[in-house]
Amino acid sequence: MKTESIKLIEELLHMTENSSNAVRKFKQLGIDQLNFKKSDAEWSILECIEHLNLYGDFYLPEIEKQILENNNKGATVFFSSGLLGNYFANLMKVENGRIKKMKSPKDKNPSNSKLTITTIDRFLKQQEMLRSLLLQAKNTDLIKTKTAISLSKLIRIRLGDTFRFLIYHIERHIFQAQGILQP
Repeated sequence: MKTESIKLIEELLHMTENSSNAVRKFKQLGIDQLNFKKSDAEWSILECIEHLNLYGDFYLPEIEKQILENNNKGATVFFSSGLLGNYFANLMKVENGRIKKMKSPKDKNPSNSKLTITTIDRFLKQQEMLRSLLLQAKNTDLIKTKTAISLSKLIRIRLGDTFRFLIYHIERHIFQAQGILQP
């Protein structure tokens, strides 16, 4: 994938805003609806959101650290995905109203957690941080700046791909959460 860096950031900012708006609507639901599960094998709305919080706990500090260390290098006009980063990002995408099922890592699986409305508040705070990092990234090289991934700190991908992965992942689980209350 190749695109203008600013265009990518603007698209990701728009997706982030849409995700925040969707989750704000969940705050109107009762706690029983937020914790409702169609089956024991599936997640509730709050479990979907908590899963995203667990990923945010890793990625947001990692992204911030790399932006702070690399923002003096200047931004590039164009962003092109790396092979591995593009693979991970595209794996998360919602396509044609469908998501590919996959198993969540044990440390990111919130199944059967005791969750409250604060799970949503925590997510919305993380979204504010993500928005701020995207704005800061306008002055950062999205190709040369690399971040570790949650599976292994030894594997590093381009910052632009990290943002794509994280934001597509958020979109994926919000889509999942929205489907929980539908018959």
